[in-house]
Amino acid sequence: MTISLLKYRRLYRWLNLISGEQFNISVDGLKAHKTRSFLTMLGIIFGVAAVISMLAIGEGARRKTLNQIQALGLKNIIIQNIEENEDSDISPAFQLSMADREAINSILPIVAYSAPVIEEEIEVSSQNRFMEVTVTGTEPVYFYLINLQLVRGAFFTQMDNHLYQRVCVIGADVDATLFPLENALGKYIKIENHWFMVVGVLQYQPVSVAGNIEVNLNTHVFIPVQTALVRFRRSPSKSELDKIIVQINDGKYVVSSADFIDRILFRRHNEENNYKLIVPEQLLRQSEETQKIFNIVMGAIAGISLLVGGIGIMNIMLASVLERTREIGIRRSLGATKLDIRNQFLAEAMILSLIGGVIGILIGYGLTFIVTFYSDWETAVSLWSVILSFGVSSMVGILFGYYPAKKAAELSPIEALRHE
Repeated sequence: MTISLLKYRRLYRWLNLISGEQFNISVDGLKAHKTRSFLTMLGIIFGVAAVISMLAIGEGARRKTLNQIQALGLKNIIIQNIEENEDSDISPAFQLSMADREAINSILPIVAYSAPVIEEEIEVSSQNRFMEVTVTGTEPVYFYLINLQLVRGAFFTQMDNHLYQRVCVIGADVDATLFPLENALGKYIKIENHWFMVVGVLQYQPVSVAGNIEVNLNTHVFIPVQTALVRFRRSPSKSELDKIIVQINDGKYVVSSADFIDRILFRRHNEENNYKLIVPEQLLRQSEETQKIFNIVMGAIAGISLLVGGIGIMNIMLASVLERTREIGIRRSLGATKLDIRNQFLAEAMILSLIGGVIGILIGYGLTFIVTFYSDWETAVSLWSVILSFGVSSMVGILFGYYPAKKAAELSPIEALRHE
C-alpha cells in the first residue's frame, strides 16, 4: 500500500511539474539571455523545418505518382508492342494485332472492355499553324477506359469508326496551339493529306506514366481506329496495333489475368516476347514500397537534425547551469527545493523547444512553398507530419533538458554559494 502511494505521489509530481511562478522565472531567465536562447532554438527550428519540408516533398511525390498511375486505370492491363529490328525474321503476323484482341476477349470471360490503339508521330496543321502530335487511332471505349473528360463537343462514335469517318478529338495542348483564339469545334485539321473535323476537345490531363514512359495525352489527336488503318500507310514491318488496353471486371483478378493474357499472346506470337504487359496496379504497389523507403530515409535525415538540435539544447543548458551556479545556491538557501530547481531548468528547455517547434513549422511551410513555386516538384504538407515534428521537438526538449535540470538540482547549496 505504501509503495502504491509513493508511485501515485511521483506521478502527481510529474503531472504538475511546473507551477506558474516557476514558468515566469524560466521566461525571465530566457529573456535575460536572448542571444543564447535564440542560438539554443536554432537546432530545433531547422530540425522541425527539415522534417516538415522533406516529408512534404515525399508526400507530394507520392500523390503525383499515384495520380499518374491511377490515370492509366487500376483495373486496366496495357499490352504494348515491342518494335523488332529491321533485320528481324519475325513476321508481322506474329505481332500485336486485332486478332490478338479478339482472342483475349473470347478466351478470357472476365474482360469487361478492350480497346485497340495505333499511334504515329505526325505533324498536323490548321490555318498556317503547325504542331507535332501523336495521332492515336482507337475506339470510343478508349476514352472510358482511361477516364478522359471533354470540355467541349463529344467523342466520336462506334458508327464513325465503322464508316471510316474523318473526325477527331484533340487534346488540350493541341487546342491551345492550333485554335488559340477560337472554338475548335467544327473546324478542320490536316493530318498528312487528310482533313479531319474536330468534334471534341479534351480536358487537360496530368501526365501519366506507362512503365518508364511518360504519356502526355494533351498532345494527342484521337481518330477512329478503322479510319487510321484505311487512310494512313503503315510500314509493312510494323505490327498492326501498337497497344491493346484491356479492362478486367474485378480488380482482384487483374494480376492473375495479366499472367493469363501473357500465356495467350506468347503462344499466338510464335513463342516470342515481342510485347510487354504494363499493369498499373503492380506499378502502384511498387511505387508505394519505394515511397515508404524514401520517406523513411528522408525522415531519418530530418530526425538527425532534431537530434543535433537536442544535443545543442543540452550543451547550452549545461553551460547555463554552470554560469548560474551561484544563483542556484542563493535560491536553495532561501528555501527552494531540488524539485523547484529542476523544474525551472526543465521549463526553460521545454519553452525553447516549443517556441522553436512553432517557428520550425512556419519555416517548413515556407520552404515547401518555395520548392513548389520555383520548381515543378509538387509538395503536400500533411497534418501528421506537423504533429510528428512538433511532438518530437517537445520530447527533445524534455529528454535533453532533463539531464542539465537534474544536474542543477543536485548542486550542494554550500558549494554553489562558494562558486565564483
